[in-house]
Amino acid sequence: MNEAKVIAALRNLCAVAPLLFFGGTAYLSSMNSGTPIVSVLHGEISWDRDHLPPLLLRAGLWAVGMVLLRWRRRWPWQIAVATALLTLYSDMAAGPAYAAYASLSTHRRWGQIVPVALLTWLCPCLQMFWDRENDPQRIYSVTSVTLVTGLAIIGLITVLGFYLGERTDMAALRQQAELTAQLHRIEQTRLSERVKIAQEMHDVLAHRLSLLSMLAGGVAHRDNLTPEQTREATQAIQENAHQSLNELRTVLGSLRSDGAVEGPQPNLADLDALFEEVRAAGQHVEVHDTIEGRERLPTQTGRNAYRIVQEALTNARKHVPGSRVRAELSGSPGQGLWIRVSNPAPYGLTSGPGGRLGLVGLAERTRVAGGTLSHALQEGRFVLEARLPWEA
Repeated sequence: MNEAKVIAALRNLCAVAPLLFFGGTAYLSSMNSGTPIVSVLHGEISWDRDHLPPLLLRAGLWAVGMVLLRWRRRWPWQIAVATALLTLYSDMAAGPAYAAYASLSTHRRWGQIVPVALLTWLCPCLQMFWDRENDPQRIYSVTSVTLVTGLAIIGLITVLGFYLGERTDMAALRQQAELTAQLHRIEQTRLSERVKIAQEMHDVLAHRLSLLSMLAGGVAHRDNLTPEQTREATQAIQENAHQSLNELRTVLGSLRSDGAVEGPQPNLADLDALFEEVRAAGQHVEVHDTIEGRERLPTQTGRNAYRIVQEALTNARKHVPGSRVRAELSGSPGQGLWIRVSNPAPYGLTSGPGGRLGLVGLAERTRVAGGTLSHALQEGRFVLEARLPWEA
């Protein structure tokens, strides 16, 4: 049973307790006096016409107070005042009055709590005058006890109300903090997925567009091509343009849906096709592949390896067109996967549009995968080296 249910059960018990106490006291008193309020004699029900109607009135006002409690959250101080006034004519109504005052105390507003507390404390005492106006001594003694016990009850309820109000506010703050943290995590996840998609888009389009640029440049600058060679070159341009549109459509489609990259993604097994593709476009690539147990390479690691090699080839085509690229791949389960791609880097060469952005994306991709990536100029060559984890 959670805390809210426990509090509700205690509130209902406190609201019902005066009804049981004063109702039982009235019945026992009538039995001791020899004139029971309700009795059954020889199969006939009889009642005390002097004491039963006031008892029913007190119980009826208690029932009215219980009904009013339904609106204590909407009108806290109004309901507390109304239930307190019921105790002027019914000691049984003290239960709903105390429950309404406890609900008001949880709001912790002294401007409302102080006057309602005085009213809730004094009204049960004034009720004594309506019932025992012909017995001054009893009125004095009972009123004194009621004042003392009422003050203790009001003080206890006030402290308890403040405590529960503080707990409620803290719970609301924790819930709001958890909701804010959850929304932040969702937003961060969405942003992360969009960054991944942007990286995919860069990798795909940079590769394809650089191939198109190389093919188109060859057609534009060579005037000795035969019609057959021209037709093959333009066909290659058309095929690459078509593949660019398809791959772009795939990436944008995933962006419009749930943020995840959909469709089959390239991996290490597709590197041979990539090398053949760039060679057909005129790029010179020398490959040294000594990977062992490549069938055990995780799919995600193979995909990252493919993108790293693809971006390295793209950079070489953009910055040093026509240069000879050397790609070296090695590794085995438990040892990791190493990738090293190098190409000549003549002095004075300037980066084209988007220079270095692809390397930034690769570095982030490798870092997220738990690997490392570095690039530097070594003896006149631009060298890109990456290591990806590969568990045994």
